[in-house]
Amino acid sequence: MTYRPLIFVTNDDGINAPGLKALVDVARDLGDLIVVAPDSPQSGQGHAITLKDPLRLKRVDVFDGVEAYECSGTPVDCVKLGKHVLLHQREADLCISGINHGSNASINILYSGTMSAAMEASLEGINSIGFSLLNYEWDADFESCKPFLKEIMQHVLAHGLGGCKLLNVNIPAVPTALLKGFRVCRQAEARWNERYQEGTDPRGQKYYWLTGEFMNQDKGDDTDVWALENNYISVVPSGHDLTCYDAIEGLKALEQKAAVPYLK
Repeated sequence: MTYRPLIFVTNDDGINAPGLKALVDVARDLGDLIVVAPDSPQSGQGHAITLKDPLRLKRVDVFDGVEAYECSGTPVDCVKLGKHVLLHQREADLCISGINHGSNASINILYSGTMSAAMEASLEGINSIGFSLLNYEWDADFESCKPFLKEIMQHVLAHGLGGCKLLNVNIPAVPTALLKGFRVCRQAEARWNERYQEGTDPRGQKYYWLTGEFMNQDKGDDTDVWALENNYISVVPSGHDLTCYDAIEGLKALEQKAAVPYLK
């Protein structure tokens, strides 16, 4: 009997998101699936987990022939419940998250529910991939993404990820004929220049709406932002270590500050 990998599928846009359906359509040909996704959109949740409220799982018939559940919590909650409640003693061979509506390149990985779900699975030792399409429209065309999703998933299932457990994959929203292929690259050094728009609701109460402009200070041609601007699919091997190694030597002077005087 041919071995079929077990693939865990999740997202942050919700169980009914078209990007999730596209991901399931591709993955079901590569292995056995279990899907756990939020019962409502959870974009921007980052690595949030639910502590104050009970979590609920409900089996749903969304994808024909695929075991699927909607979860009342965050994307990370979905992965934790999948791992510890639904998978039981089974080990997933791969976790895939997405397809997200919009970019998760550069600094966006820190805010992304899509990438945090994949990162949570990678923390559990599961090879994981987060997929994003640079199109914010709900009816975005995910069909053109499918061959590229399949190629990356097949590669990871066959060869693993070497020294990491997580890939951040972003796909430019251009016609397939304009795509130049994959570019394995680093995360660009960029940030959001944020501001809040102030308004007044019908009851006379003030409200604030977050907006801003993405600022890319990184001019390197080896970054995910450069790849996307030049019609490449960016593939960034990602990790969990947030240490700034370049700053360690400069801070060594602190080690000379003995704690003893403060104890007198």
